[in-house]
Amino acid sequence: MSERIKKTFESGKKLLSIYFTAGYPELNDTRRVIRELEDSGADMIEIGLPFSDPLADGPTIQESSTQSLQGGMHTELLFQQLEGIREEVEIPLLIMGYFNPVLQYGVEDFCRRCQELGIDGLILPDLPLAEYQLHYEELFKKYGLTNVFLITPQTSEERIRQIDEASDGFIYMVSSASTTGVQQGFGEGKQAYFDRIASMKLRNPTIVGFGIGDSDSFRQATRQANGAIIGSAFIRMLTADGIPGIKNFIKGIIDN
Repeated sequence: MSERIKKTFESGKKLLSIYFTAGYPELNDTRRVIRELEDSGADMIEIGLPFSDPLADGPTIQESSTQSLQGGMHTELLFQQLEGIREEVEIPLLIMGYFNPVLQYGVEDFCRRCQELGIDGLILPDLPLAEYQLHYEELFKKYGLTNVFLITPQTSEERIRQIDEASDGFIYMVSSASTTGVQQGFGEGKQAYFDRIASMKLRNPTIVGFGIGDSDSFRQATRQANGAIIGSAFIRMLTADGIPGIKNFIKGIIDN
């Protein structure tokens, strides 16, 4: 596990992780968004690498990815935008995206660039566990990258145990099988899912994603988990208020 991620979880607080699409709302906003998120009190950042066919993403993130790509974003440009970012921020940074752009870039070259820039980990929902262990685990470890796997309410206990054993950072608990930005709040069924995962006493901490957009849903999601991820609601705020709105958005989540 990267030292930055490890120290963040050791704080013991309920962590707020923010996902945003690189190059959104404007192509060159990536660094500004990262700096403002750290200054505003976010605990971890997932930098979304836009992709033309984002199957797991709902309309909000899809639209931000489309706009970013049309603005000229691509993998190498993101890396260029992140040059020297570790001279400005300490917050854990993960790149979240689909495996296709990583393959196109070259997996080892991608990992090497991530290490050079101080990226702490990768979240690649379409990289299967078996494929990762067979072909990429050694590479990720060679370049000090934490690989984060996702589980859903439909993931079997056996599979969750396998993912827990293969993980060295945290586990991303998708709250439902829907796409991002669709669900609002958590009913009894979701709480039962959170309780079930908590009762498994996993080795790795857990963070809940999908369906968190305000302080109430953040509290519900983190009752049993170590933190929660906000993506679509944050991007909707960026669309409406731009970077100046970040401070109030984060404050509204963690201070209420």
